[in-house]
Amino acid sequence: MSTIEIEKLRLVYTTGKTEFLALEDITVSIGDGEFVCVIGSSGCGKSTLLSVLEGLISPTSGRVLIDGVPIKGTGAERAVVFQQYTLFPWMTAKQNVVFGMKQVRHDLAGHQFDRVAEEFLDRVGLSGFMDKLPGELSGGMQQRVAIARALSVNPRILLMDEPFGAIDAKTRVILQELLLKLWAESDEKKTVVFVTHDIDEALLLSDRILFMEPKRVSHDIPVNIPRPRTKESLYDNAEYRRLRARLVGLFYHNVTEQIGGEEVVL
Repeated sequence: MSTIEIEKLRLVYTTGKTEFLALEDITVSIGDGEFVCVIGSSGCGKSTLLSVLEGLISPTSGRVLIDGVPIKGTGAERAVVFQQYTLFPWMTAKQNVVFGMKQVRHDLAGHQFDRVAEEFLDRVGLSGFMDKLPGELSGGMQQRVAIARALSVNPRILLMDEPFGAIDAKTRVILQELLLKLWAESDEKKTVVFVTHDIDEALLLSDRILFMEPKRVSHDIPVNIPRPRTKESLYDNAEYRRLRARLVGLFYHNVTEQIGGEEVVL
């Protein structure tokens, strides 16, 4: 498990003579095994922040550390699940999982890759679909393969960028609860940073919510709702209703400020 430290992070994009400030003065600590959701309006910098954690973008100033060591590029201790399924269309579900493991799992060899791939595909409910190509699977099933691939490389940190955003509402709930189950039952609970714009998804999944306004984290909100959680159990929970009202207020206040007027009806 891993601790993530973000210290005075600032990111400026430069194109020719033009500069754009994308992130400013972000300082956040994420503890071992925490499930943290990052939410906020579109364009506020959520995915950019995740890209910095992935090591795809270097900060202009400030630091990002994992267990005290500054991030320098991508690393085997981090796995990523994107909104789009990013599977190789010419590989079967099992081959996609095996390919991911072969890049980083130097502790495995030969038939062990197949065995571990089958184990994780079974855990996400795809034991009967291991030899199917992505084009033969539904969107939800393809995302299950992507989750199995991410978990099979045994990362200490799981970075997820709106992984259920392109999936229908019913399948989304199923995958949310599957992710919670896999996270809770892991021998060593992964540290998860999960980007979403969905308030209910964040309250269902997270230990903490980082609310972003443009360029910065404006609120760090603990989610003190007992686990295990299901979608249905939240509706009768007073703390859920209180937190949801607070987050809705933050979203609407932020949007009204950007548009520029209290007369805006939301």
